[in-house]
Amino acid sequence: MVYPIVNKLITECNSDLSAAEAHGMAAGMLCVNAETLSSYWLAELLDDAKPVSDEGRQLLARLFEETRRLLASDEFAFALFLPDDDTLLSGRVSALKSWCQGFLYGVGTAHLTADYSSDVREILKDISEFTRLDNMAEGEEDENAFVEITEYLKSVVLLLRDDLTTHNPGKIH
Repeated sequence: MVYPIVNKLITECNSDLSAAEAHGMAAGMLCVNAETLSSYWLAELLDDAKPVSDEGRQLLARLFEETRRLLASDEFAFALFLPDDDTLLSGRVSALKSWCQGFLYGVGTAHLTADYSSDVREILKDISEFTRLDNMAEGEEDENAFVEITEYLKSVVLLLRDDLTTHNPGKIH
């Protein structure tokens, strides 16, 4: 899916969200419960939003289901849904911060009853810290740091999925 198309759809119906944040929400929800329904995500995503066409809902549902598929893949295929490299680094950093906010929201919607392990708490703390990154990133050093953070997030999201779903089996939204 092309980020600008999904981002335009989301911002037109809810100007407070971006495609990155919406994807983060989906990933967070699915990390806690791989059986989360796309309708639950859409209800959270579009709460208080302008109406979305059936075609728009289908596109968003496909994004959610693709996220589910990639999270479950044994091929480490999961990736954060962010603007491509043609976008200014500051814009990609802003989207990354939004993705992290969405992810934390998505995990929070699960209302987990189990206590988090120290590893999970540390990862969630890291993700929380990433919501405070400086948007004024530029240059090769900042670009390298951005790549490292996104790679770290891809890895820890899969670890969280494994840990959280074993501590919260069977919860369906």
